[in-house]
Amino acid sequence: MNRHSITVETPTGPVSLTEEDGKIIRASWSRAEEESPTPLLQDAAQQLRDYFDGKRTDFDLPLHPKGSAFQKAVWRQMLKIPYGGTKTYGELAKAIDGTARSVGTACGANPIPVIIPCHRVVGADGTMTGFSGGDGVETKQALLRLEGALLL
Repeated sequence: MNRHSITVETPTGPVSLTEEDGKIIRASWSRAEEESPTPLLQDAAQQLRDYFDGKRTDFDLPLHPKGSAFQKAVWRQMLKIPYGGTKTYGELAKAIDGTARSVGTACGANPIPVIIPCHRVVGADGTMTGFSGGDGVETKQALLRLEGALLL
């Protein structure tokens, strides 16, 4: 298992990206313990910078998030939410025969936030619920503002 990491400075704080065997497996609001950038990580870092600069609306990276079959189903649905759009936990739950609560739990377990856009999932009335990265809901709101998503 070859694991490499890089830290990207973003407006919401430092984000470390981790690659394992040629795929992105993690993004977290922290600094990488050991920097060992590969061409893939350098590309991922540039795509993340472009996203925060408003030059990119989607990511083109090989991903391998680790989780249960249900979590992966939720994450696949999140990848379908377009830039600047939102879906509710309930809408995602209907798409995969789950519950809003179980979708929320899977969102919180997303190991690759922003790239797998869990910030685009909101409460039934448009409320901002938890977010696992950065400063929580404040970071979620900042990402949605960046994308021009309507905040109720």
